[in-house]
Amino acid sequence: MSTTTSTSPHAPLPLLVLGQGRDLATERGVECPGDLPAPSDPGLVERARAAKAALGDRLFVLGHHYQRDEVIEFADVTGDSFKLAKEAAARPDAEYVVFCGVHFMAESADILTADAQQVVLPDLAAGCSMADMAAIDQVEDCWEQLAEAGVADTTVPVTYMNSSAAIKSFTGRHGGTICTSSNARTALSWALEQAGDGGKVLFLPDQHLGRNTYARDLGGALEDCVVWDPHRPMGGLTVEQLRDATMILWRGHCSVHGRFSVEAVEAARREIPDVKVIVHPECRNEVVELADEVGSTEKIIKTIAAAPAGTSWAVGTELNLVRRLAAQFPEQRIVFLEKNVCYCSTMNRIDLPHLVWALESLVDGRVVNEIRVDEDTAHWARVALDRMLALPGETAKD
Repeated sequence: MSTTTSTSPHAPLPLLVLGQGRDLATERGVECPGDLPAPSDPGLVERARAAKAALGDRLFVLGHHYQRDEVIEFADVTGDSFKLAKEAAARPDAEYVVFCGVHFMAESADILTADAQQVVLPDLAAGCSMADMAAIDQVEDCWEQLAEAGVADTTVPVTYMNSSAAIKSFTGRHGGTICTSSNARTALSWALEQAGDGGKVLFLPDQHLGRNTYARDLGGALEDCVVWDPHRPMGGLTVEQLRDATMILWRGHCSVHGRFSVEAVEAARREIPDVKVIVHPECRNEVVELADEVGSTEKIIKTIAAAPAGTSWAVGTELNLVRRLAAQFPEQRIVFLEKNVCYCSTMNRIDLPHLVWALESLVDGRVVNEIRVDEDTAHWARVALDRMLALPGETAKD
């Protein structure tokens, strides 16, 4: 099966039961065709090893940090989304790139890899709730309304890597750039400079990363930020509010990082002596302000890896990664910041049965769940990505 990104006319998003139905123009769950091995199959590990060995150098498996351990075991490279897409692009001899992540990550890999390479997502239901909060028709409607308000000409879009290829393409067509959570400060500084005095940035789809970067990293005032609600006329804002704002933040968020709370930080400090709290910048501003350290997934990993034995950390990011860090660094006390379990549910759609099914299908000569972005969308998305790569500083991680 192949999925192609394209612009669709404005229409309400239909309700889909997870894993059923098809909505290939969005990040939302779609069915996974074929007969999957049973999760209880005791031979799954050996089947995965055998399929991977049979494919040899024709195969390159990418594993995002938030994946299950059973999947990470078979990854040739682990990392964050853009790092993995660049790793795939650096392996032009790999005929098949199996991306154990979510849909927008596989799209980025297809954009950056050679035409002859085929990118496979083991389960098409592995989408991203944040990316799905900004549909291309909604963003195009927003831009038209910004033009009606007289501010589009002085607005530069900055789009987080966690977005669909269509949104990245929109950003490229309108003179903007992409950012990761590592280089958001650099990207936002560039965009504000491009916008000029009185200019604005449309930051999407994650309002929290945009707000935290502007206020915490650049010293901007929270009062300069307004939130655009795509479900309300003119984003729920007045023309005056739009003209006075510097940051127009899309009303989107990460369903994992958005759950961390001030109460959780306060409880960690009460219960764990000398604890250090480290959180992802996708967390809410009030949580970020209370943390000792804030950084991308890669920064969280590096910070904990460099910390001395005996230190205690409450970590505000996805649970699979936190558990893996706790196992890797037993000399430290590493706990999950929230008491409630907080996996990335769509990322966890990629499990060993789906991986085995995808690999064995490739061995049999069938390319399943191929992710392919249409040529025009890919071109403008690459323009936006190239602008990011031209920025100074770190651009290879998110």
